[in-house]
Amino acid sequence: MEVPFVRVARDRGEATRRELADADLIDDGYEIDVEGQDLYIPVADPDAVPVEFEVVCRPGEERDAQTTPADLLGFDPSYERLGRAVLLDEDDPERARTVADAVLESDLPVDTVVNKASKIKGETRVRDWDVLAGADTEVVHREYGCEFALDLAAVYFSPRLATERHRVAETVAEGERAFDMFAGVGPFVIPFAKRGAECVGVDVNEDAIAYLRENARRNDVDARVTAVHGDVREVAPDYEGWADRVVMNLPHSADEFLESAATVASDDCLLHYYDIQHEDDPFGPGERAIRDAAEPAYDVSIETERIVRSYAPHELNVCLDVRLERA
Repeated sequence: MEVPFVRVARDRGEATRRELADADLIDDGYEIDVEGQDLYIPVADPDAVPVEFEVVCRPGEERDAQTTPADLLGFDPSYERLGRAVLLDEDDPERARTVADAVLESDLPVDTVVNKASKIKGETRVRDWDVLAGADTEVVHREYGCEFALDLAAVYFSPRLATERHRVAETVAEGERAFDMFAGVGPFVIPFAKRGAECVGVDVNEDAIAYLRENARRNDVDARVTAVHGDVREVAPDYEGWADRVVMNLPHSADEFLESAATVASDDCLLHYYDIQHEDDPFGPGERAIRDAAEPAYDVSIETERIVRSYAPHELNVCLDVRLERA
């Protein structure tokens, strides 16, 4: 059976394996292989592998000792992994219970299984969960060398954006001043701070800000992180002209906060603007909104237009990396 692998030189194999493991991308169902001077590491989602790695397809040797939920169920269930938790999205409670039991009986390193019980709701973007196994909804997630504690029922967090967050973090330089307008538990702020940036993270969700502070301590970057609970439109004037980099990861409504982004932007600022738009024109609405808010005070130039992922039929989650230079 052809399996996707990351091919890497053997002398870089362990560092690459750790990076892929931190991003939860290694496919534990297959063995790591060696051929000549190359190491082949099996990956579960080739589309999520960072672009700097080479992905190839080749025959894979299955691990005999690894029992998966699919082995027990006779079908391949859909789920997400977050730390030692498995997240289900099953409409049928009986099917959810059956899948949860199979997850627990399998060899997956899992303590908690939850099933989505509502859509994302409210300005804090949280959802309800049915806890099928485990004591609660608190988990610890590891991503590209960072560790994040969070409560699924109290904060918003998407493991699917790990590769995108890593892409942005890789461009951060020591000494930068970074402002995350919707910081959550810190998936942008923490890696930025680990690269030496001074960071401010703002969120309306008080629980998220508490976890952001905890995660700053967990990752030994609390001296470089300021966590602010509040509406960023009220906080922005306190940081007027401060930020070299601004993150706006609030698809569907980020355009409502662009005036605040222009307020905190320094004379030369890079803006990461996330949006969800129809596939016919995924970048146009965002660019027009940014220009309306920033011009003529700033010269606006689009540095990158990137499709992050498919969001829904004919809808795309996109990112615009935009340079704002004071006119």
